[in-house]
Amino acid sequence: MLSLLLIVLAIAALAAVARREAGALPALAVCAVIGLIGLVTGALVAGVLLLVGAVVIAACGLPALRRSWLTPRLFSMFKKVAPKVSDTERTALEAGSVAWDGELFSGRPDWQQLMKFKDDGLSDEEQAFIDHQCTVAAGMCNAWDIAQERADLPPELWDYIKKERFFGMIIPKEYGGLGFSAKAQSAVLQKLAVNETLMVTVGVPNSLGPGELLLKYGTQEQKDHYLPRLADGREIPCFGLTGPRAGSDATSIPDVGVVCRKVIDGEEVLGLNLTFNKRWITLAPVATVVGLAFRMFDPDHLLGEEEDLGITCALIPRDTDGMEIGRRHHPIGSPFMNGPIRGENVFVPLDTIIGGPKMAGEGWRMLVECLSVGRCITLPSGATGTGRYAIGWAGGFARIRRQFNVPVAEMEGVQEPLARLTAKAWIAQAAVYQTANTIDQGESPSVPSAILKSQLTEFQRDVLADAMDIHGGKAVTLGPRNYIGIGYSANPVAITVEGANIMTRNLMVFGQGAIRCHPFVLEELAARDADDINAFDKAFFGHAGLIFGNAARAFTLGLGIGKPTTPFDATAAPYAQDVARISAGFSLCADAAMASLGSTLKQREMLSARLGDVLSNLYLLSMVLKQWHESDKVEGEADLLHYASHFLLARAEQAFVEVFDNLPNRALARTLKLIVMPRGRRWARPHDDLARSIAGNVSSASALRRKLLAGAWGSNDQVQDNPLARYNALLETQERAEELYRRINKAYNKGELPAEALHPEERLEAALAASIIDTDDADFMRKREAEVLDMLTVDDFEFDAFVIDKTKVVEHNATA
Repeated sequence: MLSLLLIVLAIAALAAVARREAGALPALAVCAVIGLIGLVTGALVAGVLLLVGAVVIAACGLPALRRSWLTPRLFSMFKKVAPKVSDTERTALEAGSVAWDGELFSGRPDWQQLMKFKDDGLSDEEQAFIDHQCTVAAGMCNAWDIAQERADLPPELWDYIKKERFFGMIIPKEYGGLGFSAKAQSAVLQKLAVNETLMVTVGVPNSLGPGELLLKYGTQEQKDHYLPRLADGREIPCFGLTGPRAGSDATSIPDVGVVCRKVIDGEEVLGLNLTFNKRWITLAPVATVVGLAFRMFDPDHLLGEEEDLGITCALIPRDTDGMEIGRRHHPIGSPFMNGPIRGENVFVPLDTIIGGPKMAGEGWRMLVECLSVGRCITLPSGATGTGRYAIGWAGGFARIRRQFNVPVAEMEGVQEPLARLTAKAWIAQAAVYQTANTIDQGESPSVPSAILKSQLTEFQRDVLADAMDIHGGKAVTLGPRNYIGIGYSANPVAITVEGANIMTRNLMVFGQGAIRCHPFVLEELAARDADDINAFDKAFFGHAGLIFGNAARAFTLGLGIGKPTTPFDATAAPYAQDVARISAGFSLCADAAMASLGSTLKQREMLSARLGDVLSNLYLLSMVLKQWHESDKVEGEADLLHYASHFLLARAEQAFVEVFDNLPNRALARTLKLIVMPRGRRWARPHDDLARSIAGNVSSASALRRKLLAGAWGSNDQVQDNPLARYNALLETQERAEELYRRINKAYNKGELPAEALHPEERLEAALAASIIDTDDADFMRKREAEVLDMLTVDDFEFDAFVIDKTKVVEHNATA
């Protein structure tokens, strides 16, 4: 019995040492001291076992001993099994920075590292632009006119966004741009998301495009010439990257530029002979200047000894001889300008290379560094803005639409999707804002950009699907009155572009993060490449300590032992503590997957995706918790925090389960499951009570609805009608209307009103005649019912309205 007690004591002490990653000496002391106690007290079995353990720890854990026999063997083995990292992969891995994502990968997230990103909010100038210029631009959009009748923004809107320098948000003021922060750019795009075409048109020039590339890498001459012209709209940019055979695998660009000499106006010019075929290039049909990515070759050694210089980016005027540009693709659901660019034997001078000839071959690095920021802002902001409008539209419609004598917002079948879409939109708001805030403070978040792009555009797909279901026939009947159907049909664009979600989720989030964000893997690979055994020893055994530490943390936290401290209030703290628990389990599983699968993990995309899902949900929840911590709360928002936290934590645990079910090494999978989830799953789907509360708040004129819709276009004083403003106005008088509905329906059910009074309008007139309501109430209800009916009405058209070729119309009921 004493031996058992000593062994249990030793295990507990070793777990405490491992949790703190205190190193080999404390572990050695634990085994030696308790082992000696065992020998002295007659517990020989425990004493001997623990002293043997102390010897093993000393031989493997003390640097002076292990470097003489163990480290060389491990180093030799590591060099054989460690995955090779290509130059293009290395460039992608080195792009951007690591911040909170690295904390989550460590398994021991320090919340103070997240809290250090202080939020100064928007400047007065930025807020004024969002309040005025963005409101005016949104108010000039008629979705039906843009999508169906003109397949373009109206000319007055083009003129306005150029004049007000919407294309120059990222361009500094000294070049004539707005010089906005990342948070302000995001807020602008969220407001403009009321119309997909407008959001994309403004977003793309401020994301991956010539503007950002010029700012970071352009020569001073290129900056001085192009940036002022891009800022005020004299130049409209596009960027040609993808093509028929190079989509998600952008490194496989088949377009070429060959260094050559050409005589122009009697003078020999050193330049490039370009042949390219680009597709899916946003703004290409109307662009005046084309950013072009291509593979650069110098077969005649006109620049140096190297023939294959690599991917290069150049900036080419639209009117360059030989460039074919102007045709359009037809993006599903949204007519934003998008089209092909082709060219064969197009000659351009070397000074068209962005950054000049010295930047030849640096294109891939330039692109991945810019993508890490642009992918964080444009599409995630569009998805977030769409979610904000969906809350307003769906909540308003659900309250005014009555069936079975009650608003459908009171039906649980509607409350469930309404709460679900609200939670996802709220998560998106927090994630986009807080990540943009890190960008404003100097970070270039590559892994979070992949998380936001893939997760939030998927949220957008779900949010729009739920909003469509709530609207029913209102949403599936296209026409000028349908404010949601066109955006719904355009959603696959966001899923596909800037790195298709399949690729981003399966290859990038974990595949890039496992090396880029891990505390030791990059150091181990660098030591291998440098053949530095001492650096390898430090990194490898630090890594080993991390594994033992994460195993101890995941297991003890899973049992509810030793909850970490957090900076959050009592409402949020339990969720933050479980982020720490799941982070430890995630880091352990990541190491186990890399160790057991080695280089084949690249091909195990489904496992990689599930590990990425754990990380993604932890990141999103972290952003939610920080937003909660720093913002002013309103009534009902705590229910939204509980709903979102349960939702994200349950998804993280589900991803764990799927990892354990599919890890090829079954013994390892069972061991990991026991360590990471010793008490099984701890989080279920959000409770129905939360859904009822959230749905009730967003379908009424509540403080929560007002907060969620802040930043949306909510006024109705512009050129175009604003359904959101009309819903908001109806909800302001909903309480009075509901009392009158109850009074009139009660009278009808008691037979006090004529049985044939089936329409609401007929009943209110009968109620007025029967003195059940007074004249003031009747006037109020007449106006309200007219407005409600107008909001519920859908469009109809002439029989042949949709037929392009009128000669093909079939007259089904034509008379002889």
